[in-house]
Amino acid sequence: MRYVCGAEYLVPSGPPMPRILIHDIGRQLATSLPAIEATLLNTVRAGHFVLGRAVREFEAAFAAYCGVAHAVGVGNGTDALEIALRALDVAAGDRVLTVANAGGYANAAIRATGATPCYVDVDEATLQMSVDTFAKALALKPRAIILTHLFGKLVNFDALLPLAASANIPIIEDCAQAHGARRDAKRAGAFGAIGCFSFYPTKNLGALGDGGAVVTRDAALAEKIRALRQYGWQHKYHVNLAGGRNSRLDEIQAAVLLARLPSLDMENAKRRGIAAAYAREISHPDIHVPDRSGEHDVVHLMVVRCKQRDVLAAHLERQGIASDIHYPVPDHRQAAYFDSCISLPVTERLAAEILTIPCHPAMRDDEIESVIHACNHFPRHDN
Repeated sequence: MRYVCGAEYLVPSGPPMPRILIHDIGRQLATSLPAIEATLLNTVRAGHFVLGRAVREFEAAFAAYCGVAHAVGVGNGTDALEIALRALDVAAGDRVLTVANAGGYANAAIRATGATPCYVDVDEATLQMSVDTFAKALALKPRAIILTHLFGKLVNFDALLPLAASANIPIIEDCAQAHGARRDAKRAGAFGAIGCFSFYPTKNLGALGDGGAVVTRDAALAEKIRALRQYGWQHKYHVNLAGGRNSRLDEIQAAVLLARLPSLDMENAKRRGIAAAYAREISHPDIHVPDRSGEHDVVHLMVVRCKQRDVLAAHLERQGIASDIHYPVPDHRQAAYFDSCISLPVTERLAAEILTIPCHPAMRDDEIESVIHACNHFPRHDN
């Protein structure tokens, strides 16, 4: 076994097989490695490793990039969601609307506050929160809504924002997969009350370990978020806000993110180019390739659909092409939270069909062509 970016895969016996990865972080970092090495050395020499200059500089740069007034670095993306919920005073007994097909991160954050996740089914075409089902779910009178920009594509804000506003319910954007996605010059994180980001290494903007951020236009919310990330302190050793925790973006990760931020838009454009090639050239009748064009989509994950998903994955594996499932088990079907009374038919059907194929900005043309060729030569199967 080898371990690459959180996903195990078997290494065939005999000579090593060429491997086209979903993410290839080493190659992605290669062009920015000198800048990263220099900034790491400077950070170590500065001798300040928690909430110092690098964090402040990254927070300012990332807030400006997102088009908001405030960014607060935290330990990881799930902490970002939990802290955002607590900043909006979500607590035990409250309900929070979310989807069940986004890996369980929102589910974990909601349950950590003592609130109850209320799952909304997704749209067949976008795999994101269904507008019609969302409108009906507002009758549950949720305290907040977590909207996930799944796989890198902005949700349908034109329809969802007015519905949430009419019910006076704040929106938390889960932007963990959507760094830089924008519509009408407005970026992910700037649409709702709060935006939450992960900087896990495989993200479009990734650190060299865990990291996250919470962004907002609201100064009062930003002040609460800064307190909540550090024990609820108003100032050192003086706890004025309940529900705080130790969740701080460290100096080294902030320095790496600051070095990588300038190349984010260029790398997102490369992802869209790969997705466009797939949409244009994968022509197998059993493989549905979605349109991922437009700046509202940064193609964090390239997800196709196939009713013979597992057979397709095995076929790609034999061609030396990695694949994965994001995500195989919806939240309400996880063993820890299984609830047979919840019915999400579209979510459940899609979970059996989706497959993630390689798409990252360091992919070579020959690798892209290999993925296309392998998909087009997938043997036909009775559905």
